[in-house]
Amino acid sequence: MAMHIRSVVLIASAVLVCAPFSAPAQNSREDAARQAQAEKAQTLRPYTSTRVEQLVVRAQRALILTPEGFYPLFGSVYSGGGFTAGAGYRKFIADRAHWNVEGLYSAKNYKWIQLGLQTSSSPSGGFEAAVRTGWRDATQVNYYGLGIDSPVEDRSTYRMRQGYVGGDVTVRPKRWLPLRGGAAFEGYKLSEGTGNVPSIEQLFSPGTAPGLGDAPDYVHTFASAGIDTRPSPGYARHGGLYEVAYHRYDDTEETYSFDRLGGELVQHVPILRESWVLSFHGAVQTTLDDDDVVPYFLLPSLGSGSTLRAYPSWRFRDRHSALVMGEWRWLPSRLAFDAAIFYDAGLVAARREDLRLSDMKHDFGFGVRFHTPAATPLRIDVARGSEGFNLVFGGSAAF
Repeated sequence: MAMHIRSVVLIASAVLVCAPFSAPAQNSREDAARQAQAEKAQTLRPYTSTRVEQLVVRAQRALILTPEGFYPLFGSVYSGGGFTAGAGYRKFIADRAHWNVEGLYSAKNYKWIQLGLQTSSSPSGGFEAAVRTGWRDATQVNYYGLGIDSPVEDRSTYRMRQGYVGGDVTVRPKRWLPLRGGAAFEGYKLSEGTGNVPSIEQLFSPGTAPGLGDAPDYVHTFASAGIDTRPSPGYARHGGLYEVAYHRYDDTEETYSFDRLGGELVQHVPILRESWVLSFHGAVQTTLDDDDVVPYFLLPSLGSGSTLRAYPSWRFRDRHSALVMGEWRWLPSRLAFDAAIFYDAGLVAARREDLRLSDMKHDFGFGVRFHTPAATPLRIDVARGSEGFNLVFGGSAAF
């Protein structure tokens, strides 16, 4: 018992002896930490973004955030027009309403200009409405005849001028549920194609190019509904689109009126935290009434930078079409650059029952894409098909 008491007294004495030294030591450490923080604060500098980050921010403002004033414009006047450049000017007349004028010019002398007015109920686009009027001139549009077996040697061209005025409305009861509808007057003028290729009337007749020699004017109405979970149609690494659209073309002279039904599917499947993405696209277009005559320049078609990429624009045309596309994308740079290996397959036919998998045309290839978080202003694809190689320059995502 005495030994136990002695041990307690020794421990207590040690604590009393050390206490006066531990407190000043602790205070000294706190003072040193405060002094280090003060010195660090004197050397702090605001973060300076890199050159690449600055360019991406500028691209976002120009392409996504709808700034006021002049902005660069990327896109296509009409499929097959070649490399295209343009610009636009936007002026806000209210918080979420603006008018803008846009124009594009291509390497093949294709031209397009449009004046539009657009408004929305919220930044997320719960309700959007737009009216627009415009004009385009496609100087050498390809026509090879009808069917998936149309000979490549029968290539011809025609010139199409189109003027239009109309509007559309998009309602989203939910962000992922777009419901669209619209109407427009579309006037067409068809003439001889330019360039060194024979013009369409030199190789074809109204029997092999329906409506050849006529230039109908249309009242075009449409309605669509779908499910869209993509963060942006212009660039996405996850989400999907499932949409059905109905189009009615009423010829003002009641000769070439027709109805068309279309369906589209897009699905992006991210792998390894979106370092890889498997992307799939499917689309069908069908003319509803077999007795309706669809003019050659409005027939469903395949062949372009966004359908069968190894084949020139408008390579295959007929009353019905089907398309499937697949890509394996990987991201060398999440900020601005993607690469992809792709495969496409599709066909056209005069009758729905003739849309057989065995008749599909195929291609494969490799591509690179320069993008912002919501847009793809430049896409370069090299594709190989049964008719050789094709190099594609696009101003938007393939799908």
